[in-house]
Amino acid sequence: MSEEGQFFRPVKDFCQRSVTTCGPDEALVDVARVMRERNISSVVVCENRLPTGIMTDRDLRNKVVASGADPSSLAVRQIMNSPLSVIGEDDLLYEALYRMSREKIHRLAVVDGKGELAGIITDSDIIRLQSRSPHQLILDIERTRNLDELKVVYSRIQSLVLHLGGSGTSTRDMVRMIAHLNDQILLRLIALLRDDRFADLPERFAFVVLGSEGRGEQTLLTDQDNAIVYGDELGSAEIARIEAFSQELIDSLATIGIPPCSGGIMANNKEWRRSLGKWRDQIDRWLRSPTPNHVLSCGTFMDIRTIYGDPSFEHELKTQLYRHVQRDKLFLMRMVENTLNFAPPIGWFGRIKGEKDGEHSGMLEIKKAGIFAISEGVKALAIQAGRLMGSTHQRLEALVKDKVVNRKTADMVADSYDFLVLMRLRGQFEEVREGRKPDNYIPLERLTMMELGRLQLALKGVEKFQEFIKGHFSLHLLR
Repeated sequence: MSEEGQFFRPVKDFCQRSVTTCGPDEALVDVARVMRERNISSVVVCENRLPTGIMTDRDLRNKVVASGADPSSLAVRQIMNSPLSVIGEDDLLYEALYRMSREKIHRLAVVDGKGELAGIITDSDIIRLQSRSPHQLILDIERTRNLDELKVVYSRIQSLVLHLGGSGTSTRDMVRMIAHLNDQILLRLIALLRDDRFADLPERFAFVVLGSEGRGEQTLLTDQDNAIVYGDELGSAEIARIEAFSQELIDSLATIGIPPCSGGIMANNKEWRRSLGKWRDQIDRWLRSPTPNHVLSCGTFMDIRTIYGDPSFEHELKTQLYRHVQRDKLFLMRMVENTLNFAPPIGWFGRIKGEKDGEHSGMLEIKKAGIFAISEGVKALAIQAGRLMGSTHQRLEALVKDKVVNRKTADMVADSYDFLVLMRLRGQFEEVREGRKPDNYIPLERLTMMELGRLQLALKGVEKFQEFIKGHFSLHLLR
């Protein structure tokens, strides 16, 4: 495996399994004695096998020695750091680096599926692996001081993705990494703007991302899909500052290389910048009148993910959606009906049909051919189940857990989706290397017989999924 590929392995492959622990009510001097005897710099504090805090050498120096406190009178609970930052043992290594960088910490407790302590991982463990990595890019994003520096670092994301494209990194891991890096760019840009001239922004607002960005499923072809939600109680002066911030933020994103949304779905557009109450009214209009345009707009918005600010708005708006569809199924039925308009282009004997004429003659628009039908179909199921969080894969897993979809169907849909996204990424890699702007078209003539066969299977998987959701939502009742 390449050096870069190490960062797409799970944390459990690298964490230290032998961890010294103690209880929060143990005597401080007893735990400090253990640290000295074992020559360790930290102890994880656990209650009922769940990690709740950590005590380090620094805590002993700063909270006991420097303050002149009597260590014999203290329990661990009185000086430990809590809550403790944790990461799942099946999460990827680069995600651990992301967390450490974001939270400015040097270690993470590793937990298993039950939340129980499974190990610990430190930045030193990871840095020893290599110097060229997504980790370095994350650190460089954090160190940028202005828009010009951020633009330079953002351009390196594409280079890193292209490099990893030939390393055997899985499609899912690649897409997750792109999403993480784009999040970091956004957060750093917001921090720079706030430090420069928007320190007075009110607390009751949120900058949210939508669509594929909201699902964390971006590829090399990405533009802006975002919005702003703010509290109903804000005054005109506060709203004016949010408007000014939104204009500056969207312009800055374009400056560093993230193009505007051609449909205007951006926070600098007043239609996508509203108070919570006005967003509730807008969602209600979309839901009560499910025209194709309303279905598309609502579907894009309800992939909402809070990047910065108050996360309670996202929760309230999703709850509104869940309650509506429990009372009235028409919106979801229209949503699924819309996805069925994107039938996989398969002709006689399973032959894949490309574009008939124009500049894309003989090419396949891979997003319309199957990616959209799967992501939107899974979204409809997730809305009905009240499970509208995470990526398409995460939603599928939640639907399996809730017995909405069986494991066999979920695996078929996931495999089809992964291969279609892989084809999309490969096509975009080729276009960038050839100096062209990446799009969603795949030249069928460049595919090998094996790739064409796999593509046929993926598209047939889309057909089967469409038949499943058509029956699930009883579309035969629509007129």
